[in-house]
Amino acid sequence: MKAYPIKFAPILKEKIWGGEKLSKILNKKTNLKNVGESWEISGVEDNISVVANGPYKGASLNDLIKSHKSDFLGKKNTDTFGEEFPLLIKFLDAKTNLSVQVHPDDEMAKAQHNSFGKTEMWYIMDSDEGAEIVLGLKDNDLDKHVLGNINASNVGAIFNTEQVEQGDSYFIPAGKIHAIGAGVLAAEIQQTSDITYRVYDWDRTDTTGAHRELHTEAAIKATKLFASNGKSNYKLEANSTSNLVDCDFFTTNIFEVNSIQKRDYKSLDSFVIFMCVEGTAEVTVNNLTETLTMGETILVPANTDSVAFKSKSAKLLEVFI
Repeated sequence: MKAYPIKFAPILKEKIWGGEKLSKILNKKTNLKNVGESWEISGVEDNISVVANGPYKGASLNDLIKSHKSDFLGKKNTDTFGEEFPLLIKFLDAKTNLSVQVHPDDEMAKAQHNSFGKTEMWYIMDSDEGAEIVLGLKDNDLDKHVLGNINASNVGAIFNTEQVEQGDSYFIPAGKIHAIGAGVLAAEIQQTSDITYRVYDWDRTDTTGAHRELHTEAAIKATKLFASNGKSNYKLEANSTSNLVDCDFFTTNIFEVNSIQKRDYKSLDSFVIFMCVEGTAEVTVNNLTETLTMGETILVPANTDSVAFKSKSAKLLEVFI
């Protein structure tokens, strides 16, 4: 397989809670209104990413997997996932609160939906003053069945909220109650799954006056209790990586680049994804260079030996399995 920095065409999603930051801050080209999500790399059925640059331009993500298998995914990933891409990579803009929700783990998702579960993480790229996220229950001694009786008068007593700011990073394992709040722009890395159980939707209605469906029984079954809020404790180091999340489903590091750097991936049996969350960087593989600006994503195949980076100032999320 020809290894180079592969870009995919973003798949943009209108959402009831979406806004304008994906177009105004991340320069996503669209005529849609209320754009809430940009799916950067997706193997979700009916939402398969298509290559936007280089020798494989026009090929789908599935085409690359079928044609190149372990050269693209890595041997272990091919053995584990076959011809399915294991991650879904997104940027999200919440103009208003997302629904409070929970995702099933692999066991429940397999039994109920023949799907992967959904463990995820967020990196906060921008946030309005006072912006919050929901993470878990305020009191872990609460009976989970309280999730079936939430309204505007008691919601504040049920869910734990955290104020966020640029640079914060959170790990959200399957089973954890969560919601991105109004004013937050985030990068999201997750298992390949689009299964969401809504717990509470802030009593809002759509353009027809209808409430979105809640999935209370499934949510109660899926919900687990966690002692930690999942916030990453990391320290940025120039021209070095710092770990944000290391779990069974993915590893994510933050890489601050302000010079010319080269990273060796010979011993890594996985594709590597880079999401630019700040600044601009040039990324070179086998003498083929792509410019990566804030809000853009590239993937380098598993058969990549090394990647060169050049930037005066950039922050990249480095993601692999």
